[in-house]
Amino acid sequence: MVYLIRDEQLTILSLLMQEIFLYSALFGGIAGLLAGLFGIGGGVVLVPFFLWLFTKQAFPQETVMHSAIATSLATIIITSIASVTAHHRLGSVMWGIIFKLAPGVFVGAIVGAALADHLPTESLRLFFATYLFIVGIEMAFQWQPKRAKAQISSTMLRFFGLVIGILSSILGIGGGTLTVPLLSRYNYPMRNAVAISSACGFPIAISSTISFAILGWNKAGLPDGSIGYVYWPAFVGIVLTSTMMAPLGAKLAHKLPTKALKRFFSLLVFAITLKMVW
Repeated sequence: MVYLIRDEQLTILSLLMQEIFLYSALFGGIAGLLAGLFGIGGGVVLVPFFLWLFTKQAFPQETVMHSAIATSLATIIITSIASVTAHHRLGSVMWGIIFKLAPGVFVGAIVGAALADHLPTESLRLFFATYLFIVGIEMAFQWQPKRAKAQISSTMLRFFGLVIGILSSILGIGGGTLTVPLLSRYNYPMRNAVAISSACGFPIAISSTISFAILGWNKAGLPDGSIGYVYWPAFVGIVLTSTMMAPLGAKLAHKLPTKALKRFFSLLVFAITLKMVW
């Protein structure tokens, strides 16, 4: 019994000492810094990073994008908890709106994971590249949503929650780039929109991560350390450093010209988009 426990501990240690874990720990700091500095969701940079890293590590080509998306979503479970806790302390979270959005995003994330499971890697990659291009355009031109005159109804909130959940699960994101513009359009203050989006990231992440873990459970060829499509050594590496660096990015956001930096960062987003396409 003792030997079995020791062997299991050695296996866990060997996984955590792999190159893939060390790369993830290094990039997690960068992702956390960018998230705090620009207010972008981790999936925008994590999915392309995981796609590159998992391809480099010879993950099965037919499931490499699924693993990248699922692992990105798993990290959002942790980051969303930290984010919504901070927003709640500041009194920015409008829980009434969240309770209307949450059921839709939760169910939508499950539906999105099931759809992604049936899509080939190439289709998922091109779909994400299209999304990334739109994010780059928005960052470059600082587009703001056109304000609506009427308030959004409870029925529409539930419908949009479902759509946001589906798209977020397919893309591997927490939904911030979808939720914040929607709420801003309907005249919610930006601080409230960001706080609501952070809170909605948790049901998206938890339901889609569990779904991807179940859907990928019996997939052949996935490497040791995978729980379904989720590759946990990469998850641990990202979470360890991103949660430490995000507060620093948030502090720098108040000192640096973030609008100008966003335009420069959009060039990097376009470069990543082209790399993913070609």
